Amino acid sequence: MVEDIKKNVKETYGKIAKAEGSCCASSSSCCSTYTLCCGEAKSAVSGSKLVGYTDAELDTIPEGADLGLGCGNPVALASLKEGEVVLDLGSGAGIDCFLAANKVGQSGKVIGVDMTPEMLDRARENAIRGNYSNVEFRLGEIENLPVESGSVDVVISNCVINLSSDKRRVFDEAYRVLKPGGRLMVSDIVLDKELPESLRNSIEAYVSCVAGASPKSEYLDLIRASGFQNINIDGENILYVDLADYDAGEGTIPIISLRVSAVKPGRA
Repeated sequence: MVEDIKKNVKETYGKIAKAEGSCCASSSSCCSTYTLCCGEAKSAVSGSKLVGYTDAELDTIPEGADLGLGCGNPVALASLKEGEVVLDLGSGAGIDCFLAANKVGQSGKVIGVDMTPEMLDRARENAIRGNYSNVEFRLGEIENLPVESGSVDVVISNCVINLSSDKRRVFDEAYRVLKPGGRLMVSDIVLDKELPESLRNSIEAYVSCVAGASPKSEYLDLIRASGFQNINIDGENILYVDLADYDAGEGTIPIISLRVSAVKPGRA
């Protein structure tokens, strides 16, 4: 089951990466803003505005970097400083990497990690198009980061950790690569109530960032268990999943778009 899920996630996001436009233009489902960008809004850009990106931010990134896949804006929470090293877990086409790169400047560095080769190709093309010399994209899984221990000031992630079947391992890895005093800034989907079995067993719902989401309290406990301190909920919004979209019955069920921050103890 785990390998089937991973294969489907890679295939789905590979197709999105190769498609022109956003998740809205794809025949495959993508993360939770699929409901937003293909419902209320009609483009990746307007979908991204709904989850916290500003016009000014979106105007600074290369065309093609915003695929409308996020559920928040972790860079806005990160209070990034000149010269910092930032790691983006599940970097996709690079939107958050480029926003972070604008903040850390040429004396800083941004590393994006993604397990989908097609996404990395697109992100690297975007970096060249935008002349970003302080951004690097690496092939890897967020459960086994290709990053040196204690080398990163800030770890960010946007609507990706819910796709992992071993979230504790992801947070352990984030903790490992952070320097003492380093910060974790995550936007993700968590659950307000238990999902019906029909939805939990849907591969399409998993790929869409629904079926793999953890209960909110469990998600926060996993961050704490990895050693992080000063865990803070910086915001949350309720989204509604239409069960009919996944042939899982009728009606809707709430999920939460959560923004959470934490700190690795110690002095930087």
